[in-house]
Amino acid sequence: MASGIAEAEAANELMRLARQIAKHNRLYHGEDAPEISDQEYDALVRRNAELEAEFPHLIRADSPSNAVGHEVAASPLSKVSHEVRMMSLDNAFDDEEVAEFAARVRRFLNLDDDVAVAFTAEDKIDGLSCSLRYEKGVLVRAATRGDGQVGEDVTANVAHIADIPQKLDTRAPPEVFEVRGEVYMEKQAFAALNEAQQSAGGKLFANPRNAAAGSLRQKDASVTAKRPLRFWAHGWGAASDVPGETQEDVVRQIAQWGFPVSPDFRRAETLEQMYEAYADIAQKRPDLPYEIDGVVYKVDQLDWQQRLGFVAKAPRWALARKFPAERAETMLERIDIQVGRTGKLTPVGRLAPVLVGGVTVTNVTLHNRDEIERLGVRLGDRVLIQRAGDVIPQVVENLTPDAKRAAYRFPDHCPECGSEAVAEEGEVDVRCTGGLICPAQRSERLKHFVSRGALDIDGLGEKTIDEFLGAGLLESPADIFRLHQQREAILAREGWQDKSVDNLLASVEKRRKPDAARLLFGLGIRHVGAVTARDLMKHLHELPALREVAERAQSGDEAAAAELTSIDGIGGAVVEALGDFFHEDHNKQVWDDLLSEVSPSRYEVETRDSPVAGKTVVFTGKLETMSRDEAKAQAERLGAKASGSVSAKTDLVVAGPGAGSKLKKASDLGIEVIDEAEWADIVAAAG
Repeated sequence: MASGIAEAEAANELMRLARQIAKHNRLYHGEDAPEISDQEYDALVRRNAELEAEFPHLIRADSPSNAVGHEVAASPLSKVSHEVRMMSLDNAFDDEEVAEFAARVRRFLNLDDDVAVAFTAEDKIDGLSCSLRYEKGVLVRAATRGDGQVGEDVTANVAHIADIPQKLDTRAPPEVFEVRGEVYMEKQAFAALNEAQQSAGGKLFANPRNAAAGSLRQKDASVTAKRPLRFWAHGWGAASDVPGETQEDVVRQIAQWGFPVSPDFRRAETLEQMYEAYADIAQKRPDLPYEIDGVVYKVDQLDWQQRLGFVAKAPRWALARKFPAERAETMLERIDIQVGRTGKLTPVGRLAPVLVGGVTVTNVTLHNRDEIERLGVRLGDRVLIQRAGDVIPQVVENLTPDAKRAAYRFPDHCPECGSEAVAEEGEVDVRCTGGLICPAQRSERLKHFVSRGALDIDGLGEKTIDEFLGAGLLESPADIFRLHQQREAILAREGWQDKSVDNLLASVEKRRKPDAARLLFGLGIRHVGAVTARDLMKHLHELPALREVAERAQSGDEAAAAELTSIDGIGGAVVEALGDFFHEDHNKQVWDDLLSEVSPSRYEVETRDSPVAGKTVVFTGKLETMSRDEAKAQAERLGAKASGSVSAKTDLVVAGPGAGSKLKKASDLGIEVIDEAEWADIVAAAG
């Protein structure tokens, strides 16, 4: 299906998809801590595949299409290389895609219509992939899938799983045979484990799959021994001899050797039988003692499997048809508003407890104000919820939209600090304008204030900010400059000595006369980044002048608003954000309090004669010796304009490693391109 987007847009989206999918692979496979549902993940993968099919010349070296699982990160467990790669499976979501899979097999094998093609079908258990290597019938190694080529050695751990025999039940074992399958935890055992974890103050697991993964991947096998893990087999890897000519033959033999296999494993000789297998297993799903997320089809005949082979990360002869998200009905009892670290107000629905797929659900995400209005949900409504995998469920439908109940009113003030909560034009998210005075935001705002791009106060890192906030030693930016009054209180805290306290206070004192643009950026006003702060201060020079014109613009003074938008790079969103900031009395108090402690000098940009004076410069790719903000500041000092995009007006592009579409566009337009070292020479020559 054609996407209808331009090639440049496709390249950018493929880049974003590669990063997103890699992140979620790491969270799911490497950290057992997924952030999105299986369905949301599948949608990302499908979109990536669609774009790659339409723009094959844009396929990236880090394409998710080539990835299986996730690279094994730093771990106390030893790494193991798989002799035969452990693959993943391509997915289907309806009968039509299953039919296309079967037709694709026929086309590849060039089979006549009258030649029957049989498949096996079995439920796809939601567990952790594991490979068990037997030599002369004795278990010698067990390994997780990892990235498909390298996994983790869990041999000592699987010794405590009763379903995994230490020896094959046969008098004539093969020299080498790797049984592959899934380690899993049953629903009831998962619930009991989480209850025990909660009582002990330990980590709660999101679902049985994560519980199984976390239990198996333990350095201390005695921890694994206490966890009720199960295993079932569904295939094999390296084998000196394969005991059969069909998938069914070998799976039945594996079962005879002592391994559990799916009780719903069956053979399907027609498309109708494949559909029937799916429908039958789907019907049983709610009552199964374990979680399953689909049905797996495999070409039964092994010589055909060999001919079909593999694509980048999956066999051509197998397919997983995934189940839709599970659903249930319950009552919406109340809506709580959570305030995030950036001030975003997120509504969370509290539900009458309901069992969905073996998990008791009590909370549901309502996303934002617009979603509540779209669903028309009110307290007391019955709702249809969907548990779409491993994250907080969502509301699919309001089942009682006509009931006579008052509409829910989304708050227009922050529940944490009482500041106004607003949504900017064109945005759905409602945000608290409290900023530095809002308890939910204070920590992140202060960390930003002292960060490298802002005031850059050495020794006042994230842990110290959190420590001082918790101890009541600071609450606002101005309090940082009053820390000298807290010297004895800091010294009394664990880990602080005279020298470390004096070094911290000295670093603070160095910022008593800060750069005005850095100070403005450090306040964290929405849309006022480092470059925007410099643009504002280059025009207005002093912070009181900025406040004066921003307040006039907020009160409706068109001339003041026009003055701000006349500044290159400043648009209506920045003007509105400045007005919102100074509209709040508490923000003005923070501002006044801070300026009573610091004395920013008049902001002037000294420009030098240089080869780039009056030119437009674009920085792209990774800069290795300086930050992007520092590079832009250098350009401004040299009399150049630093731009974020390449156009016909661009005079020079400075490209670091990883430069992409901007570099290509510069090349197409014939714009001069230099590297970071050449840029450093220009800066050095200017003195």
